[in-house]
Amino acid sequence: MIKKSYFLVIGVLLVFCIYGIVSCRSYVTDKSLVKVYSDSVFIKGEQIIPGKIECEYYNLGGEGIAYHDTDSVNSGSGALNKGKDYLSTFRIQEAVDISYTKFDNNGDSSEFNLVQPKKGQLYIGWTEPGEWMKYTVKVKTSGIYVIGIMYTANGNGQISLDADNGNTTGPMDILSTNNPNDPFDWRQWHHWNYLDSIGKIELQKGIQTLTLRTGVNGNMNYDFLSFTLLDNQQ
Repeated sequence: MIKKSYFLVIGVLLVFCIYGIVSCRSYVTDKSLVKVYSDSVFIKGEQIIPGKIECEYYNLGGEGIAYHDTDSVNSGSGALNKGKDYLSTFRIQEAVDISYTKFDNNGDSSEFNLVQPKKGQLYIGWTEPGEWMKYTVKVKTSGIYVIGIMYTANGNGQISLDADNGNTTGPMDILSTNNPNDPFDWRQWHHWNYLDSIGKIELQKGIQTLTLRTGVNGNMNYDFLSFTLLDNQQ
């Protein structure tokens, strides 16, 4: 009995040691893989606040580290968009769904836009509840920021934004841009609008990571988020 108990204890301790080593290695590896996005066209590195965060420039690192997507297919780059150019193949190997604004056939330039987007502008699309992306940003001034968004929404939805320090916006309502007067159903995902104040968040000066989360409904496209420092922070 003593020998059996001894070997049982040794076995349990060995399992915990192996688990601890593997966990630590995974943690270190995951951290080392997180990098700010840049390429030959976008060379800025950390995006700056106050200012705009272009949503397609989420961090490098892959599924579960830099982003979470509900499937493994990029529904825009390489799927909807068949070209071989920069816009059509942007981040084609990653599961976050990315497309760009097109003005042919009144796609993203129709009369049903509330705000006109830029032509050839990359954006995150095909969003589903529970998906998220991380952005390493440089905050120039500590304070409370008002958040705006350039977007489309086929139905009312919600997003949220979390900061490193634990501050969060909580759910922020995104108003539907669906318009029953549009005769083309597919364009309900292409009616653009800009909301200049969907919520607030307190941010500290310096480099930090923000996490953009899709909440209720999904069916939204994200072009950019804007961050404006409140003048009166009393």
